[in-house]
Amino acid sequence: MTVFLTWVGTLHPILQAIVVVAAFLAVIGLILFLIDIAPRSGRMYTWIRLAMCVLVPVVTVVLFNSVWWAVVVAAVIGGGMFLLDYRSRNGKGYFIQLVAFMTPAALLLLIGLILPSIQTFVASFMNAAGNEFVGVDNFVWIFTQPDGVRTVANTIVWVLIAPTVSTAIGLAYAVFIDKTRGEKVYKVLVFMPMAISFVGASIIWNFVYAYRGPEFQQIGLLNQILVWFGGEPQQWLLTEPWNTFFLIVVLIWVQTGFAMVILSAAIKGVPMEQLEAAELDGTNAWQRFWNVTVPAIRPAIIVVLTTISIASLKVFDIVRTMTGGNFGTSVIANEMYTQFTKFEAGRSAAFAVILFLLVLPIVIYNARQIRKQKEIR
Repeated sequence: MTVFLTWVGTLHPILQAIVVVAAFLAVIGLILFLIDIAPRSGRMYTWIRLAMCVLVPVVTVVLFNSVWWAVVVAAVIGGGMFLLDYRSRNGKGYFIQLVAFMTPAALLLLIGLILPSIQTFVASFMNAAGNEFVGVDNFVWIFTQPDGVRTVANTIVWVLIAPTVSTAIGLAYAVFIDKTRGEKVYKVLVFMPMAISFVGASIIWNFVYAYRGPEFQQIGLLNQILVWFGGEPQQWLLTEPWNTFFLIVVLIWVQTGFAMVILSAAIKGVPMEQLEAAELDGTNAWQRFWNVTVPAIRPAIIVVLTTISIASLKVFDIVRTMTGGNFGTSVIANEMYTQFTKFEAGRSAAFAVILFLLVLPIVIYNARQIRKQKEIR
C-alpha cells in the first residue's frame, strides 16, 4: 500500500486523480456487491452513494493534495454506506442515512463558507502581512479615518434608500400595470434591466451622466436635456454628496423589475372575497389597497426589502465601474477590494467583518419572519 501511494504521489496531478478514481471505483464495486447481497429495503440511493464515494475523495485530493486523506475519506464513506444500508433493513438506521447524505453538503459548507469566515475574522485582528496580532487597530483605523467613516456611512445610505425606493416603485408598477391592456409588455420593459449585469448597467448610466464642456456637444442624456432647457452641463459623478445618490439610481433601476415581479405575483394571490367585502363596506380604492392588499402581501414585501437590502450592502460593481470609489463614493465592498490590492489584508478583512455585521441583522430578521409564517401555517 505504501509503495502504491508513493508511486501515485510521483505522478502528474491529473494522472493522480485518474488513478485515485480508478482505485475508488474498484473499492466501490466491492462495496456495492456486499450491499447487494445484504438484506436491504430498496436501491434508490445507489447512484447517490456512488457519487459520494467518488466525488468526495476526489475533492479531498484537489483540496489537500494528499492521497492519504483521500484514502481515509474513501474508507470512511464506503464503510458508512455499507453500515447504513445494513441497518436500514426493516426500517432501521434512518438517522444514519440522514447524517450520511447531509455530510457532503455540510463538508462543502464548512470548506466554502465557515472556514473562510473564521479565517477572515482572525485576519481582521492581524497586521497587513498576517503574522502579527494587532488587536482592534484595523477597526480603529477605519473609524478614525475620514474616508473610512464616509465609506461606512455611504453603505448605510445605500441600504436605506435603494431597497425602500425600489420596493415602492415596484409596488406602484405592480398595482397600476396589473390587469391593464399590454400588461405583459409593460412588465417585460420594467423587468428588462434585471437581465443586465451591474457592470453593463453602470456603463449605460455612465453615458447618461457623461459630461463635456459647455463648448462641446453633449453625449450624456441628462446634460443634453439641461442644454435644451438653457442650463449648463453638470459633472454629475464628481459633485459630493449627490454623486452617491446618482449611483444609487442605477441599483434602483436594476432592482425595481425584481420587486415588481414578486409583488405582482403576491397581489394576484390576494383573495378577491376580501377586496369585495371591503368594497361593500364602503371603502375607496386607496383604503382597500392599504388595509387589505398591503397586509396580505406583507411577507412578499419583506422578502423584497431584505433581498435588495443585502444587494445594497454588498454593492461593488456599480461603484467600481462608474467612479472607482473616488470623489467620496466608496462603499465597504469596494474599499475591501481596494485595501486588498494595497496589500493591507488586515484592513480588508476588517471591512469584511463590518459588512458581515451589517448584513447579520437583516438575515436574522428574515429568518424570524419565515419562522413566524411556518407557525401560522
